[in-house]
Amino acid sequence: MLPPAPALAQAYPAKPVRLIVPFAPAGITDILARLLAQKLGDEWGETVLVENRAGAGGNIGVQMVAKSPADGYTVLVTTSSIAVNMTLSAIPGYDVDRDFIPVVNAAHSPNMIITNPSGPPTLRAAIEDARASGILYGSAGAGTTPHLTAEYLFKTLAGLKTTHVPYKGAAPAVNAAVAGEVPLASVAMPTAVSFIKSGKLRGLAVTSRHRVAALPDVPTVEEAGFPGFEDLTWVGVFVPAGTPAAIVGKLNADINRFLAQPDSRERLASLAFEPVGGTSAQFGAYLKSEVAKWARVVRETGAKIE
Repeated sequence: MLPPAPALAQAYPAKPVRLIVPFAPAGITDILARLLAQKLGDEWGETVLVENRAGAGGNIGVQMVAKSPADGYTVLVTTSSIAVNMTLSAIPGYDVDRDFIPVVNAAHSPNMIITNPSGPPTLRAAIEDARASGILYGSAGAGTTPHLTAEYLFKTLAGLKTTHVPYKGAAPAVNAAVAGEVPLASVAMPTAVSFIKSGKLRGLAVTSRHRVAALPDVPTVEEAGFPGFEDLTWVGVFVPAGTPAAIVGKLNADINRFLAQPDSRERLASLAFEPVGGTSAQFGAYLKSEVAKWARVVRETGAKIE
């Protein structure tokens, strides 16, 4: 028998907590998960570990958490891809409504189109150069929002033939662009900021409606001639269905407290994250709208998992 809810929340956590990131290290999800792990570990006086379980556009790690005990000690930190893959994957191996409780939408960030410094000088130039033979680009993986963002931009709006190279996370995609393995990459912005500031990459465009303070010289997709274009990648926290409400509530409250702290907000802003926060119910409602939105984008682009 479980103890009463207040006692359960007070006792949690009583052992190490694992944050499962379904992508490779150094990507947008990994960056935020490690910030969370440090802050929550300090507050709880307990070890909080980040484990990377990459593969299948995030599905491998998501499936693992879906099958884990619903006790609050295995927590999923993932991106919008959990909503995308409900439609994009023929058999995602999970149902986001059935298998998970949304804890909190932690933060979001624009995606961006990047290139090696020897690549095209602008997004418009990249598109015009690709008119004849099509456009080749890399992303963090099939089913990630940068993948779908690029398909929608290049195929649906620009009318180009696209060839997508999926990597096992944003960091490998960024490294591929640095090395010139792919001429372009579509990635979540936090993974590329330091490379652009150091001159190893050029940012062609961000997918927010306004330029981002972390990289004010990088124009928006809208500025490249696509009015109203906006897309954000969010990073949310989930636990397996059946996790006690008291534990969900404690996780939500403690993560919201982290997001409200001035030093946390400053650190997130420097990485091009914008804190979101809110209740579990608010995140659940937003998640439903995201599943519907990305189902429409998948239909319009004809995107498939390679």
